[in-house]
Amino acid sequence: MKTVVGILSSQSDAEGTVARLHQEGIDEKYISLLTPDTSQKKVDQVPTTETEQPGMGAAMGGVVGGALGAAGGMGLGAAIASFLVPGVGAVLAIGLGGAALLGAGGAVGGAVAGEALEESMARGLPVDELFVYEDALRQGRSVVIVFAEDDDQAAKAREVFEAAGAESVDAAKENWWVGLRENENVAADVDSKQQTSYRLGFESALNPAIRGKDYTQAVTSLSTLRPDEYAGDAFRRGYERGHTYYRDLLSRKRASTGKGN
Repeated sequence: MKTVVGILSSQSDAEGTVARLHQEGIDEKYISLLTPDTSQKKVDQVPTTETEQPGMGAAMGGVVGGALGAAGGMGLGAAIASFLVPGVGAVLAIGLGGAALLGAGGAVGGAVAGEALEESMARGLPVDELFVYEDALRQGRSVVIVFAEDDDQAAKAREVFEAAGAESVDAAKENWWVGLRENENVAADVDSKQQTSYRLGFESALNPAIRGKDYTQAVTSLSTLRPDEYAGDAFRRGYERGHTYYRDLLSRKRASTGKGN
């Protein structure tokens, strides 16, 4: 299973891209769409909590909806769930893979990552890249994820994304990092030789499995996730800066909405 992702500027562009993926013979069960959910009624229906939940950090919301039929260019039977994502707000996930990704270890994880989600898809969930998708959603953009069965299907998905003008995850990640360095003064005092280790630390602080935890709390997990890097000074400084960034992100989102999301 290969994961291919395209980031689109709007939900309508994403829906058109999903339709073209269908035309290329990619089954809907292998496609997921994540898009900002602007329905205030849905937002108000989603409960929030300040407690830690495995895999999602603070303030993971509940689920609204279920198998609701055709929506967002997906076929009948597509799983639809609305989440309140920390630091992002309400997100609509269409397709089992997207719902499992946002709910990894949280409210919907057990429901969609069990028998309903194929084992190969579950293994292919791009959890390490979740912060990139969240940043795109925070900007009002939409994310289409294809869980390709083989190289040919992955190539078709890439062709569709390229034709649609979608941004790749790698490009989005680089733009995100450039923006952080310019606007958040990240890594300004780090030697050029230590930039890679620092950045790995920063990104590790945004991993859903440990984000919200300071370095001391996360060090056991980090020793497994990044065994060659975690003990280095630059990595630790990057992690601590990423931890602060994530906490600030949550605070800014709460302040802008007046809600604990």
